[in-house]
Amino acid sequence: MGGWHRRDLHSCHRWSPVFGFHWGVGGYPGGPAVRLHGSFVLDRRNLRKFYYITLLRDPVSRYLSEWRHVQRGATWKTSLHMCDGRTPTPEELPTCYDGSDWSGCTLQQFMDCPYNLANNRQVRMLADLSLVGCYNMSTVPEKKRAQLLLDSAKKNLRDMAFFGLTEYQRKTQFLFERTFRLRFIHPFMQYNSTRAAGVDLDNTTIQRIEELNELDMDLYDYARDLFQQRYQFTRQRERRQQRLKTRLQPGHRGLGLGVGLWPSRGRPGGQLLPGPDADRDGDGDEEGAGGVSVGGGAGGRTEEVGGNRPPTEDYINQINRW
Repeated sequence: MGGWHRRDLHSCHRWSPVFGFHWGVGGYPGGPAVRLHGSFVLDRRNLRKFYYITLLRDPVSRYLSEWRHVQRGATWKTSLHMCDGRTPTPEELPTCYDGSDWSGCTLQQFMDCPYNLANNRQVRMLADLSLVGCYNMSTVPEKKRAQLLLDSAKKNLRDMAFFGLTEYQRKTQFLFERTFRLRFIHPFMQYNSTRAAGVDLDNTTIQRIEELNELDMDLYDYARDLFQQRYQFTRQRERRQQRLKTRLQPGHRGLGLGVGLWPSRGRPGGQLLPGPDADRDGDGDEEGAGGVSVGGGAGGRTEEVGGNRPPTEDYINQINRW
């Protein structure tokens, strides 16, 4: 996860004067307190509601990191993969290896297994698998299945209270703190020396990994665009409020920032446009170069901010329903 350490997450449990309840960061209900490759929730303990959050990573780097993890003997044998009230059959979800684990497997072996759940893992973990018959590959044609999963993953990502990107640690911290009105004790650090960064790859291998993770590549492009728009919107809004605050009488507390930071479809144009002072705080895109040493930088193509697509749609309405 990069900037969040186990001790930091364990200690993130406090009374919030903003929400009026205790909150904590941890794994899904009933799961372990901290998961480095899973989703996270903010637990509204008094009301038994949850804010779902997650971190995405450049798909090539994430894939290599999982390979290194498996190579050291890691398995997911205890994962039930429950979907629609049942676990997949061995025919629906075959294993990639014989024996107790897959330790020592080469990258080529890792890529060659057609049942490897490392392929497009981020899309699969965010999508609603019930839409495609769970792990039964014969229910929906392959092309339609891929599109349904990708669309579902994008929708669920938009509807989350917060998401961040491993390649943008400082911006991730900025958005998290402004979304939930709290401050971390230590600033997030952008680590460049990762296990994935230490893998020497040729262009053919990188291209093969990108092909195996085509859906994750598409999702990451979308997520990065949405992330940058939210960051620019929040930064500009904060600066406008600061300028307004300086014009008011001394002692004015400002307008404050709540959870619902993102513009709804009701705003003119339904989209975000970068302002003239965007990224002039020295916290700009240069951090995206850190932590990604393979796969063409931060993970594929980037569309210009703005355009006709409003990926921040209806966010305030979603928060109001919570």
